[in-house]
Amino acid sequence: MQERTRLLEILKELSYEEGEFILKSGKKSNYYIDARETTLNPEGMYLSGLLLYEELKKMGQVSAVGGVSVGADPLVCATVLYAYKKGDPIKGFFIRKEPKGYGKNLWIEGGKNLKEGEIVVILEDVVTTGSSSLRAVEIAEKADMKVIGVLALLDREEGAKEAIEGKGYIFRSIFKVSEIKCKS
Repeated sequence: MQERTRLLEILKELSYEEGEFILKSGKKSNYYIDARETTLNPEGMYLSGLLLYEELKKMGQVSAVGGVSVGADPLVCATVLYAYKKGDPIKGFFIRKEPKGYGKNLWIEGGKNLKEGEIVVILEDVVTTGSSSLRAVEIAEKADMKVIGVLALLDREEGAKEAIEGKGYIFRSIFKVSEIKCKS
């Protein structure tokens, strides 16, 4: 698939960096992947939306996608826009890391577009252990959504797949870190 190959090239060029890093999980890593550099690039955003939408359709009947701000925001927007252009009105929502603390004190943004029992998939840019994804699932389910799975742009292959599937959810990723690290 030409689009997948091109998006992989963009990820390698813009998002992959070697060095010493501390990840959100607290683990040390000799590389870092900032997928936002790819998903905020015009071509990268378009290709991400296309590939995520195609994979999403393989996961079953889905009426909405959402994810944790800030990493998932461009993915949600790209996927919703691509779906709309295909005549498939998939809705989007964002999950805050913390409620605002004022106003309506919301966890979920875009909630007026959603109805009770909405069948959703959580989108992630990069997953490591899966703990952030499972927290997003929990928040979405407390908002009366039916989460069927998690779809990531990139899996660091450090336990997320096993953790998410272990809780009974579908897990898919467009890329695995082993594809990124074998730079050519």
